[in-house]
Amino acid sequence: MRSNPSFKKNSPSSSLNHVWRRRFAQLLCYSTLFLVFVGGMVKSTDSGLSVPDWPLSYGTFFPPMIGGVFYEHGHRMVAATVGLMTLILAIWLGMTEHRKWVKILGFVALGAVIAQGILGGLTVLFFLPDPISISHAILAQTFFILTILIAYSQSFERETRESAGLQTLHAFFLKACLVFIVIVYSQLILGAWMRHTESGLAIPDFPKMGGYWVPPFNETMLARINDWRFQHNLPLVVMDQVVIHFFHRLMALIIIIILCFLNFIGLKYDQSQKVIIPNIYLLNILVLLQVILGIFTVLSEKSPLTTSAHVMIGAGILGISVLLFLRAAPLEIKQLKSIF
Repeated sequence: MRSNPSFKKNSPSSSLNHVWRRRFAQLLCYSTLFLVFVGGMVKSTDSGLSVPDWPLSYGTFFPPMIGGVFYEHGHRMVAATVGLMTLILAIWLGMTEHRKWVKILGFVALGAVIAQGILGGLTVLFFLPDPISISHAILAQTFFILTILIAYSQSFERETRESAGLQTLHAFFLKACLVFIVIVYSQLILGAWMRHTESGLAIPDFPKMGGYWVPPFNETMLARINDWRFQHNLPLVVMDQVVIHFFHRLMALIIIIILCFLNFIGLKYDQSQKVIIPNIYLLNILVLLQVILGIFTVLSEKSPLTTSAHVMIGAGILGISVLLFLRAAPLEIKQLKSIF
């Protein structure tokens, strides 16, 4: 007797499978965010070469967790767990998901996490070169976006929108969301560049910059900064590092301005949306928290916990921004293309 595909799709076992797949995809998102924090702790504590070999750690799978080894090998353990979870989810989606694009997304995420692991290994083997370390940090953020895309594809919210045919927000809001995502992503790239070029305290004061409200970027400003660094037993910096740090602050200001527009547009056009408005409010809270953490990162002279939390919240802002876009965007690619 021929089986009914629709019956299989709606059967209790299939429904239970979907629920657990949804929960597993969400768990992968949270685990990836935690991995970003753990990776931040490796850099913040200068533990990147505490374990000089790879893929083993001092020739073993589990070395003594002392000193910087705790952070570096701990990072590897969390990364391996996230990698295993991604492999499981990719196979799970490949075997049970009926949408081809979701299956592809699962294997793209798997490819990304494998590439991330290789980059992490090369970072150690080549003694922390800036290009590889920065690429490693950028790919981490990209992988986090992929996990959110997968998790939303499995969400009950998306199913409800599909069945109810819910309308999307104003097209201008979608475009503003996309601009915000691009700016936040660019800021995270700039932040990685700043961290791995040791520019985090290239401007060590706040709210002034090198003693100026409007930095002139001259020799006097650089001398003031290096006098401060000399007094605090820090290596001297060059003007390039000062400029990198300055643009990171400038980008933060641009993000705040665009977020104000998002608030205005979102509240103006679709106050009835039950998920969009809380999402915007959460974004406001995270950006405010991120600004505070950024200030304390400078004033605390890059305290490891504060700095790593700053990195993690930055990733969280990117993730919530992507989620906001997904919640507001049409579900069909054709409709999305028509807007842009």
